[in-house]
Amino acid sequence: MKREERYPFLARLAQAPIVADGAMGTMIYSKGVPFDRCFDELNLSQRGLIGSIHDAYLVAGAEILETNTFGASRVRLAEYGLADKVLAINMAGVRIAQEAREARGVEAFIAGSIGPTGKRLQPYGPLSPAQAEAAFREQAEALITAGVDLLILETFSYLDEILAALRAIRAVSDIPIIAEMTFGEDLRTLSGHTPTVVARALVEAGADVVGANCGTGPSGVLAVMEEMVQAQVNVPLSAMPNAGFPARVGQRLMYPSSPPYFADFARRLKALGVRVIGGCCGTTPAHIAAMVEAVREPSSATSRSVATVVEPLIDVTLPAETETLPPTQLEQKLGRQFLITVEMSPPRGYRPDKMLDGAHRLKEAGVDAINVADNPMARMRMSAWAAAFLVQTRVGVDTILHFPVRGRNLLRVQSDLLAVHALGIRHVFVVMGDPTRIGDYPDAADTYDVVPSGLIRLIKQRFNQGQDQAGQPIGQPTRFIVGAALNMGAADLQREVRVMRRKLEAGADFFLTQPVYDVTTVERFLELTGDIPVPVIMGLLPLRSYRHAAFLHHEVPGITIPETLLERMAAAGPDALEEGIRIAQELAVALQPYVQGFYIIPPFGRYDMVPPILRVLGDRALTRWPEDR
Repeated sequence: MKREERYPFLARLAQAPIVADGAMGTMIYSKGVPFDRCFDELNLSQRGLIGSIHDAYLVAGAEILETNTFGASRVRLAEYGLADKVLAINMAGVRIAQEAREARGVEAFIAGSIGPTGKRLQPYGPLSPAQAEAAFREQAEALITAGVDLLILETFSYLDEILAALRAIRAVSDIPIIAEMTFGEDLRTLSGHTPTVVARALVEAGADVVGANCGTGPSGVLAVMEEMVQAQVNVPLSAMPNAGFPARVGQRLMYPSSPPYFADFARRLKALGVRVIGGCCGTTPAHIAAMVEAVREPSSATSRSVATVVEPLIDVTLPAETETLPPTQLEQKLGRQFLITVEMSPPRGYRPDKMLDGAHRLKEAGVDAINVADNPMARMRMSAWAAAFLVQTRVGVDTILHFPVRGRNLLRVQSDLLAVHALGIRHVFVVMGDPTRIGDYPDAADTYDVVPSGLIRLIKQRFNQGQDQAGQPIGQPTRFIVGAALNMGAADLQREVRVMRRKLEAGADFFLTQPVYDVTTVERFLELTGDIPVPVIMGLLPLRSYRHAAFLHHEVPGITIPETLLERMAAAGPDALEEGIRIAQELAVALQPYVQGFYIIPPFGRYDMVPPILRVLGDRALTRWPEDR
């Protein structure tokens, strides 16, 4: 008997694109189950809950149901004391999905979900390849025995581990396998592998379908798919992105990407030739229903077109030891003239040439300070301290050092502050920081001892008074100028106002805001707060393309772009960059009366977009700041 006859999934896959279900974990969480619970064990203790989620996806039109067994390997279950339940949990997970399919009376394929072990393989971690293969083989055999139609290996960050899983399964079965890895915004896995390398390795190891899931939202996964298509691996491709990057609103995690956005994403994937289309974290039955409808549209249906986008050692001269440090140029300008700051990211390697060249050009253009980001999007880069020091000493322009609390305990926070002050870095922008789970090292420590308002209080009311957090003397008082984050477009404005007031009470000297694309957003926020008693430096992020605009609108929490601007970017086509600059100029003119400066964030390092924005600001006089402040 031919393999296609033994496995109907393969025959169905050859006919047309097929839509899989969406998130399981975030759906379970939305039902009130805490994250510290073993979700896989719910197959035994809360069968009805898991069955209801499967049913909702079937109603939405999904043709592939993934079992609730992502973490049901012996290695992961051992963390909950459930290593002896591998067979029971996996078989129960399959049976629940089968029962949901039978009760609904529809045709759907049951995919046995297998995730990574959560431990690195030797020599980088404690798990030997043989141990990993044994765990994957045990779980796969349980799922196959229970009657799955296919297996799906998903959310793997390391190529060596997913190849171990493929070896283990292929040693016992020729069942169809979808193999998906997770990629970052730089289109690389954590170990640096490109989509092309990954796709070819997975096919060679025996995968029937290869692709990407989790990690990023639709925009990033679409870029991975485009590269895999060009790799010409001659097997079907699979794409299952997150619903953007999550934000915490109250006690809930909220994902920004909407069902219509996912529908447009599904159309693009279909046009690329991707055969399995689904969703990962944050996606719901509503997202899947929208994608089902989009995939079933006639092939002629179209969507908006999108354009597809060694230094020698240096001497460190410490500031002179004086009783009172003189104010910096930026400190003297703050609240007295309209400021322009521009964000730069440190280099990925140790050579700062390109960064320093950009800083020189920005200084010549007339910017007042350079914002130095600290591992933005949790991607590994040069230390922000070193980058800020190099900019200040080599270029001669003030810097604002981004100082995240995430990943720092109280001991490290204080020692870091002393270090940056010793290097002459006096302006810090205190932020929570990007969670490590979205970046290069998702398993890295992500804890913190102090929230941003608490760190502002520590700096202004302790360090600047010559004491540490415990009240012990540190010698000379520091003279930090402290900025804080503000989101005028927050989903919960009342909460944002409360947090803003805590930061003001702690001693914040100025605010840097999220990018804003609509004056009414600022007006609505100021109606709640009245005049803010410290300078507000407004975020201004020029749009580079329609895809860039859609990504920000649908995948980045706290950013909303009006439909009129999205339409302008879509209509601009090859002139989208110029249109993005025009929109930024219009926003700068419209927003200038409400704020005391602009914090420009050039997309993808396009510093050439900054001078045209500055030209429309004239003499940059303050228009909304009392003279007596």
